[in-house]
Amino acid sequence: MFTGIIEEVGKVTSIREERGTRRLTVAASQLIKELKKGESIAVSGVCLTAVGLSPNAVAFDLAEETWNRTSFSRIDEGALVNLELPMRADGRFGGHVVQGHVDGTGEFLALDRIPGAEDYWLRIRIPADLARYVILKGSLSIEGISLTVAKIEGTEVTVAIIPHTAEMTNLRSLNPGDPVNLEVDMIAKYVEKMMKGESANSTVTLERLVGQGF
Repeated sequence: MFTGIIEEVGKVTSIREERGTRRLTVAASQLIKELKKGESIAVSGVCLTAVGLSPNAVAFDLAEETWNRTSFSRIDEGALVNLELPMRADGRFGGHVVQGHVDGTGEFLALDRIPGAEDYWLRIRIPADLARYVILKGSLSIEGISLTVAKIEGTEVTVAIIPHTAEMTNLRSLNPGDPVNLEVDMIAKYVEKMMKGESANSTVTLERLVGQGF
């Protein structure tokens, strides 16, 4: 499990395809010191397994499903990726629950400085089938970053980005039209599943869910 707090930005050094599997190699200087072969790490919000380690790089094997479902299909050598190690059992919960299971990709629209401020507006377009899980002031993982939704207009989502987040992630390396990994709030999906499990004659309300201890 991850929390969406990016610890390091790595750089893709190679993408090699062999028998339908792509080997992705990422250069990193800090987190690699704590990583062991076979362990998991979130790469731009995708939970991957380290299959090869060197003093300054880590390698991952990407299945075709992972390649097609995530923003990795846009990356090339030199691309920047966000890195986060799994949360420790005794660690602080700084963001929100992020599993590293990408629900789909959105479209990066812009990262614009807010007039008269140091902050930025990040604007993305999300798939219509994921929009129902995104709410105002709710959590959304974008490229593995735990972010809070500031505005929703149809399928366009706006998020406020502080300078620290802009500098410590790959957001400023993105171009309009680039796909970005999205993972919606897991709780929203559980609520939907619970509601769909109700009988046709019953009414589901927020008060009822709360009353049941949700």
